[in-house]
Amino acid sequence: MMKYKYLGILLFFIITNINAQSDLLDELESETKDTESTFNYPAFKAMKIGNLQSTKVAAKKDLYLYVSHRFGSLEDGFETFFGFDNANTKIQLVYGLFDGVQIGVSRESVKKTYAGSLKLRMLEQTNKFPLNIVLYGTANINTELKKERYPLLEFKDRMSYASQVLISRRLNNFISLELAPTYVRQNLVYEPFQQHDQFALGTGGRIRISKRMSINVDYVYNFNRHKNSIFKNPLTIGADIETGGHIFQLLFTNAQSTNEPGFISNAEGDWTKGDIFFGFNIVRVF
Repeated sequence: MMKYKYLGILLFFIITNINAQSDLLDELESETKDTESTFNYPAFKAMKIGNLQSTKVAAKKDLYLYVSHRFGSLEDGFETFFGFDNANTKIQLVYGLFDGVQIGVSRESVKKTYAGSLKLRMLEQTNKFPLNIVLYGTANINTELKKERYPLLEFKDRMSYASQVLISRRLNNFISLELAPTYVRQNLVYEPFQQHDQFALGTGGRIRISKRMSINVDYVYNFNRHKNSIFKNPLTIGADIETGGHIFQLLFTNAQSTNEPGFISNAEGDWTKGDIFFGFNIVRVF
């Protein structure tokens, strides 16, 4: 029954967006009329490349409802119906507080995590400036931990944080690239030899293959991951599909969590062993 519920959610978003979101559709239409010599449009159409944050910031007074879904590992096969039985769902509200400033709140199934986020646009790519520069920060609370099981647990142990500088450039009408220097702080680590403070570098890109579709890839290298860690660096490969002013992101990744401290530090899957997760991001603008 669970898999039908998820399909129902996806169908709801498809139907309710057929005649909605004309402002976003106008933006997508203007993209197709762009000339080959002008590249001062956003490098990315969605707020995430896949798992990695992009340099897109919500417009002032726009409210976004994001649903991010990651099924369980495909490696489990029919035992879990290729991951349908072990799904993770994240519901997020994002609001454009001011021009170039967005705030967000979310709840994710993995570790029953609540999170708040802030995104600030510092500079935009224009014909006179070559880059988009955005700052992003998030604080996460793990509510799955129970004091009955961990008597010495303190509130600070539930907290994890991530800060990023997102730097992107749209090279032409078809290719956009991004770098994301990242700092992650985990007050509670899941391996005895893992450092609490971690530095990472995210990279990502988007290749537009048609007026309504692009291929997206992002990868994060964690410089402080211990050599004996069971966790891996997250690699995500997916596609953006633009339809009716709506963007669907379909993807494959080796991280089930969609929160930055989760997928950057604790990506549990392994691409080389087929231990990957299928998922999607869908969004509705109010």
